[in-house]
Amino acid sequence: MITQMQEEIRPSADLRNHYSEISRECRENRTAVIITVNGRGDTVSIGYQQYKNMKAKLELLEMLDDGERDYREGRTSPENVVFERLYARLADVNKK
Repeated sequence: MITQMQEEIRPSADLRNHYSEISRECRENRTAVIITVNGRGDTVSIGYQQYKNMKAKLELLEMLDDGERDYREGRTSPENVVFERLYARLADVNKK
């Protein structure tokens, strides 16, 4: 399911004068706040959890793209070998 992220545009002075309000807006309402300088987009602020989720999705998409490329180029492995590697990788992640 693809969810549309709400956006709000605010001038850079608001970042200095209303930081706590912007921070709360990002965290609680899952809004991306676009900070402008001289009327042009400069920086985007999002909540930390939203950032982590977005980063994880991008990393997954990159892995899927790598896997698809490997398949097209004939770099495949038997199913049992793949699952052994996945379980080992998951065990490493859970140790962190």
